[in-house]
Amino acid sequence: MASAESHFTWTPNLKNAYKKVLALRFKEANSLLAQERINDSENLMVYHVENYIDFFRVYINEEKSEFDRLEANKNRRLDKIEEGDENSPYYLYLQATTRLHWAMARLKFEEYTTAAFEVNKAFKLLTKNVEKFPDFLPNKKELGILHAAVGTIPDNYRWMVEMLSSLEGTFEQGKRELEEVISYAQRQDFIYEEEIYVLYGYLLLHLGNDADGSWEIINTGHLNAKKSLMGTFIMANIAMRTDRGDDAIAVLKNRPSGAAYHPFYYLDYMLGLAKLQRLDKDADVYLKRYVERFKGMNFIKDAYQKLAWHALLFDNESTYQQYNNLVKSKGAEIVGSDKSALKDAKAGEVPNVYLLKARLLFDGGHFQKAYDLLSTQCETDFKTKKTQLEHSYRMGRITHKLNQDRYALDFYQATIDNGKHEGWYFACRAALERGHIFEKQGKISEAKAAYSLCLSIKPDEHKTGLHQQGKAGLSRLK
Repeated sequence: MASAESHFTWTPNLKNAYKKVLALRFKEANSLLAQERINDSENLMVYHVENYIDFFRVYINEEKSEFDRLEANKNRRLDKIEEGDENSPYYLYLQATTRLHWAMARLKFEEYTTAAFEVNKAFKLLTKNVEKFPDFLPNKKELGILHAAVGTIPDNYRWMVEMLSSLEGTFEQGKRELEEVISYAQRQDFIYEEEIYVLYGYLLLHLGNDADGSWEIINTGHLNAKKSLMGTFIMANIAMRTDRGDDAIAVLKNRPSGAAYHPFYYLDYMLGLAKLQRLDKDADVYLKRYVERFKGMNFIKDAYQKLAWHALLFDNESTYQQYNNLVKSKGAEIVGSDKSALKDAKAGEVPNVYLLKARLLFDGGHFQKAYDLLSTQCETDFKTKKTQLEHSYRMGRITHKLNQDRYALDFYQATIDNGKHEGWYFACRAALERGHIFEKQGKISEAKAAYSLCLSIKPDEHKTGLHQQGKAGLSRLK
């Protein structure tokens, strides 16, 4: 039974608290929430902002004990929200977002089945809320991402979606919904404005194959990387994923600091990685800071691998071996980069320095330097099947980024011909990139064939992400 006094209201106090949360200034946010409870104990919007704090803490810290402790808040908040006014568009919306936050938190700890059930419940709540309140735009903020994501899930994972959820949608549907919300936010005061620009930016980047569009939309929003640590992370993350390594370094070096901000040690990892991709000698300073301070699980193995690479680049092979051993003993094996780092460490193969430098320079967006370095080598300079294959793959990626599509297509085809039956990811990614080139050129049938080939190649690593991008490519061409 709904309480006659309970309500969902974005008061100035709560708006300020929400903005503090997005900046990762949790102490100030909690003080504002405490004041709101004193001012109006029946304003249930408090639980919505509270849940953001718990979500960010769990997602950033990655500590299982903290997750177990804070998870008890979920049902308490849901019970309170369900006492609210059923005639408010926030009644179902807050229930849905609470469940989505905890679903995403569960993914950190590999609770995939429970997370799928949470997402399914949230999807049903949002769909019902759209029926009741079709003009309530926050619904489409979450539904847009869910519709787009489910439309690009690789076929080998669709059984899980069909068994555990009622999700359905397409990439184009989700994209249209997010664009509708952005259009609204440009005309009206919209509390979730920062979020919608971030979500749309990641949609363009990961599923839309539009790196420049992603960077542009993120810079259009009101993210302030100098005053918000979350703003720092988003700006630097998208800069690094769109070949703007120098921009990422500038953002990360000018990030805010001080006791007001929640510790976010992953930013040190990002800075160390971005500097390594520029072959900076001091890159190890930040990577060491990350592994020494961070108490969570992920990117530890990857950081030790990058420290090993740094030692190798600067002629310290004994230190390289020491860090390589730490890859095997430290951190978890959940995210793809940690799995790859562990696999490489166990294989015991010392990377070819030319290929390693080219790979790092490429990943940092330093394409001409990578080309100048690797073009001095030819396939016969590499002695193993893997290094020969990686050489053609790297040359394909580099010439692709330098807009030399004719050469890139030839390098990619050579990679596919020689590597499609191997366990490495090179051939699968080469097929995906051929699809991207053909799609850009308007050669639809060739693009579809390339994306289909990508889906048919099953590498031992990065398969899920590559196949999702291949599926997204086919979805865009329907």
